[in-house]
Amino acid sequence: MVTAWQGGRVTEPVPDQAVPGLELAGPTDPAGWLTLPDVAERLDVSISKVHQMIRDRELLAVRRDGVRRIPADLVANQTVLKHLPGVLNLLSDNGYDDEAALRWLYEQDDTLPGNTPAAALSGDQAREVKRRAQAEGF
Repeated sequence: MVTAWQGGRVTEPVPDQAVPGLELAGPTDPAGWLTLPDVAERLDVSISKVHQMIRDRELLAVRRDGVRRIPADLVANQTVLKHLPGVLNLLSDNGYDDEAALRWLYEQDDTLPGNTPAAALSGDQAREVKRRAQAEGF
């Protein structure tokens, strides 16, 4: 749907659709998820800025129980993990949607510290995670 907004044309986004019954990797405990207002508070930014960060692939949000949520461990110490936007852009360039990127980030990998790419992003292996995300396209 296209509507006029402030003199220009804006395409309204289609809401994310979670596939019922599909078991997805990632934080499953509700304490492991943040709602968008929680993220805005943690980062000390407006909710509009959080939406912009999601559109710009600086953050990853998926629908759970009808609410867009962000894995809590991707927002640490009042900042987004430094290498997360680069990894999200690499995965997007390789055709990954948000659900697929979430599964990739939380896929068990014993060769990485923390056993997942998401956990390794906060440590010394962030460049290795980016290299692997880039290799997904080949």
